[in-house]
Amino acid sequence: MNGRLFYAPITFLFMAVLALLAFLVASLLFVGALQTAFLRLGFAWHDALLLLLASLVGSSINIPFKEIRSEIPVTRTAYVRVFGVNYRIPIYETVYNSTTVALNVGGAMIPILVSAYLLMMFSHALAYAAAATVIVTLAVHRIARPVPGLGIVTPALLPPLIAALSSLAVIMIAGGPRELEFVTAYVSGTLGTLIGADILNLNRIQRLGAPVVSIGGAGTFDGVFLTGIIAVLLV
Repeated sequence: MNGRLFYAPITFLFMAVLALLAFLVASLLFVGALQTAFLRLGFAWHDALLLLLASLVGSSINIPFKEIRSEIPVTRTAYVRVFGVNYRIPIYETVYNSTTVALNVGGAMIPILVSAYLLMMFSHALAYAAAATVIVTLAVHRIARPVPGLGIVTPALLPPLIAALSSLAVIMIAGGPRELEFVTAYVSGTLGTLIGADILNLNRIQRLGAPVVSIGGAGTFDGVFLTGIIAVLLV
């Protein structure tokens, strides 16, 4: 009698194939969603693909433009022995830390350029985008949190949700055309997140102790890039 309580009904190779297929399907859906968002903004499919590839490659490129030197007070304990008795003495030291501030190409520079291009193409959307951007900036700045050793972080889904709702509200209240909702959502989501999370928190960076702080993020498809895309999809 076999005493095994657990057994695998399928082979490891079959599971690996299923995992690979699931990854490919998820990747295709992800790319399809990104292309859909860019198409809603008025880009042709080949332009959408080019922007997608440029953002993917640029997400690993950071352009340093400023270095912040900060002083971090540190307290350590020393012991002094006098006549056979140990005395604990606190010693206060200052540790100097250097933080490099950089601009991420895929997560900040490209979204900024796309936003500027959209506002030039749809100049009548400028007022709506500006109003929604102010709302997103204030909200994101409120929820952004500094993390020592890492940087400024925000919840993943809140900024695009705020951008989508703000864009719909601004267009509805102002009586603007519905076709401007996509542009307003992208611009407010992108610029609002950049300003609220990164720009307005530059004065807090020197207290985080992080060696590098990247505006727009240093990872693939960081929050700023995804905020604009998701906001367009939510509208």
